[in-house]
Amino acid sequence: MIYKLAHAATLAEACYSAERIVKPPVIKSLNHNDVQAHLLKGNILLLPGSNSVRDYVKFNLRPLRLGNQRLVLKHTSEAEKGASGTKWHQGFLRYSIEIFDWLQKEGVRPNYIIGHSLGAAAAQILSKTYNTPAIGFAAPRPKWSKHGVIQDGRCLLVNRTDDPVPKLPSTYHHMGKTKLFQSVKNKSRFAHSMDHYVKIIEEDNEFKILPKQWGG
Repeated sequence: MIYKLAHAATLAEACYSAERIVKPPVIKSLNHNDVQAHLLKGNILLLPGSNSVRDYVKFNLRPLRLGNQRLVLKHTSEAEKGASGTKWHQGFLRYSIEIFDWLQKEGVRPNYIIGHSLGAAAAQILSKTYNTPAIGFAAPRPKWSKHGVIQDGRCLLVNRTDDPVPKLPSTYHHMGKTKLFQSVKNKSRFAHSMDHYVKIIEEDNEFKILPKQWGG
């Protein structure tokens, strides 16, 4: 399956509220143990990022300061093997296992995976697990090994230079092909939300850095 990058970004932006997803329609949704996911018609798996403080703490995503409390990355030197045999960051793997178990219970194998932030970390892991193409926006680093692994190249990761999240955890590594985009028209100090990523895809019509589509 091949997906247009602009369409994937539109879905990733809408995925925080299922009623905003119009096409393809949502068939099933998961909301369990602070894990959210949507299965769209055609077995397209759509994975939102963190939407609560619990997510930051439970899945060890990134540093965040709330009031006088600083939440920091944990398990930065701890990894364990997933279903694919690859060693992953424990917090991201824990999140991905919830989605994997849900899909297994539903008897579904995804044909395509799209994710943002925490969802992009899970998209990398599940892309490897299912040998399925994936697009991740604002993607953290889930892979323990710096070396390539089998089926490593099925992910496309789109990251902004002004988004610190793709640099974390610093001792881990990305899967697949990473495209790093430096925005000229839409600069920000913390460009992590999906609306910032939709803007760079529109901006890329001029610069031609990002691929128009991904998959196969």
